[in-house]
Amino acid sequence: MDSKPDTPQDDGSVLTVMAPSRQTVPLVFASPHSGRAYPPEFVASSRLDPVALRRSEDSFIDELYAGVVELGAPLICALFPRAYCDPNREPYELDPAMFSGPLPREANTRSPRVIAGLGTIARVVASGAEIYARKLPVSEIEARIGRCYRPYHARLARLVEETRAAFGWSLLVDCHSMPSVGGPMDRDSGLSRVDVVLGDCFGGACAALFTDVAEETFQALGYRVVRNTPYAGGFTTRHYGHPRQGSHALQIELNRGLYMDEAVHRHAPAFGKVQADLHRVAQALCAASSQGMPP
Repeated sequence: MDSKPDTPQDDGSVLTVMAPSRQTVPLVFASPHSGRAYPPEFVASSRLDPVALRRSEDSFIDELYAGVVELGAPLICALFPRAYCDPNREPYELDPAMFSGPLPREANTRSPRVIAGLGTIARVVASGAEIYARKLPVSEIEARIGRCYRPYHARLARLVEETRAAFGWSLLVDCHSMPSVGGPMDRDSGLSRVDVVLGDCFGGACAALFTDVAEETFQALGYRVVRNTPYAGGFTTRHYGHPRQGSHALQIELNRGLYMDEAVHRHAPAFGKVQADLHRVAQALCAASSQGMPP
């Protein structure tokens, strides 16, 4: 199938959408955490070096899933890094201790993500290291949310709505990766992880059919799979996952140790195999979608 760059309305400095010439399946894929365009002023304001800043990055997930375009589905990718602005959070999940003035009234300052230091503007990277040497001005909140967060979700929401309009329903597959060992900010700190975690908000975000198909396909390929532990689905899964309204969402967390060298952020020898396996999982989800809107 021929593919083409998506509409010029996409801001190339913030996000990119890879899309087929014609969408033929009711699936949308998203990679919100693979962005690696680190603003120079952000790097300069950090107490961490550029390599350490990448500890929260879902490196290469956009590359691993790029083949979904051949299956007739679009793939949206954030280009900005998660450590700078995290689109898999509420718009204002913020730690007041990070800022030099009062937060917006709608700020959620007590969520588990904020307490862990991983709010919309994160205090730490996944290793637990503090990002900033000093407090940020409050103006930085609206600057980052306006520049990155809102355009990303506006485009993602449009893709989901266009898909629902064309097919009567949609499945958003939110694509992530996780460190091979639980970090200090995680409940499984220091523990080795399985290969895949499927998050469907304990069955609330998508029809069981899709979680079942993903699990069975991964397992048939030899992967160790669990559901919803330690990741049941973030803001994106909860926000877009409303099965009764024909909007399904499934989060896939992939163990980074399978496909990359986590220390230096490079492809591992098995990268191509993992990429091919993810393509087979995407094919299985597309085939399941051909049965029509799930009950």
